[in-house]
Amino acid sequence: MSRATWKGPFIDKFLLNENFLNKTPKVWSRRSVILSNLIGKAVLIHNGNTFKRILITREKIGFKFGEFCSTRTFIPKIKPLKKNKVKK
Repeated sequence: MSRATWKGPFIDKFLLNENFLNKTPKVWSRRSVILSNLIGKAVLIHNGNTFKRILITREKIGFKFGEFCSTRTFIPKIKPLKKNKVKK
């Protein structure tokens, strides 16, 4: 279920701070909506372990920060090749 439209988008208070916009912003709030005043800025988004650098473009406005930074690492499941033993 999505957020009620009469409430508006969820934005943490620190995202509205002007000092926040002057330097490279670090975002811990993955649930906050990306605002239009961040266009062209690089943002560091916390994925639970490290920060990942994301450049904000016009297409990303209205989405949430967490959608662009995965929290899971993909580990391919490749079976090791069996070496043929030479019988003597």
